[in-house]
Amino acid sequence: MSKQMTSVPRHLTFEIFRFNPHEPDGEPHMQRFEIEETPYMSLFIALNKIRETQDPSLQFDFACRSAICGSCGMMVNGKPSLGCRTLTADLPELIRLQPLPVFKLIGDLSVDTGVWFREMAQSTEAWIHAKEAFDPQADEQRMDDELANTLYESDRCIECGCCVAACGVARITKDFKGPAGLNRIARFMMDPRDERGDQDWFEVIANKDGVFACLGMMACHDICPKELPLLEVYAYLRRKALTTKSRDD
Repeated sequence: MSKQMTSVPRHLTFEIFRFNPHEPDGEPHMQRFEIEETPYMSLFIALNKIRETQDPSLQFDFACRSAICGSCGMMVNGKPSLGCRTLTADLPELIRLQPLPVFKLIGDLSVDTGVWFREMAQSTEAWIHAKEAFDPQADEQRMDDELANTLYESDRCIECGCCVAACGVARITKDFKGPAGLNRIARFMMDPRDERGDQDWFEVIANKDGVFACLGMMACHDICPKELPLLEVYAYLRRKALTTKSRDD
């Protein structure tokens, strides 16, 4: 039986980061809120309850509530997580919420991940490169089922930013491609419709901001809410880079 249905309701204390960068006199601080826990309460439910009953100015992002949109990433007791899929029953009675690092702060728990992901996509040219223009009348080309499933795995990334926030290198190196960026690169490297060659990709993945900048701590792999196989992605990129370099020597 669920822990939520057997335990006595708890009194939860939230310590939430507050700061509006658009207020010139504002100072970053932690603000405390207290609410009664309800069965199957997620952070989405808890934060909405706080905003509706205690402080309507509290800023945070939610959309789908189904771990699909990726907008509700936040630091939960120091760990990047999705608010919509994090149950309070799995947390202690004191819950500390802070915005994801690396990304531009909008206010309180709300950050702008869109700018980072757009710049990453532009720097890696994360789209199909083909020499001939797309012909909508041409016959559809078959793709190997196993390869199609591999591409699908990479495409399951919801760009929530949790992996980037968990990455020590991304926190200190602005131009590092980051886990999400390296995953995106691997997705197009494996796609047979992309006509870029190994040497083209070598220039993208083997520079100082590519896969070899990763320290291998794999916090990204551990916290990915979609459980993407990032360890396999990095291994694939390193093999490709080393193979390409050895051919050039």
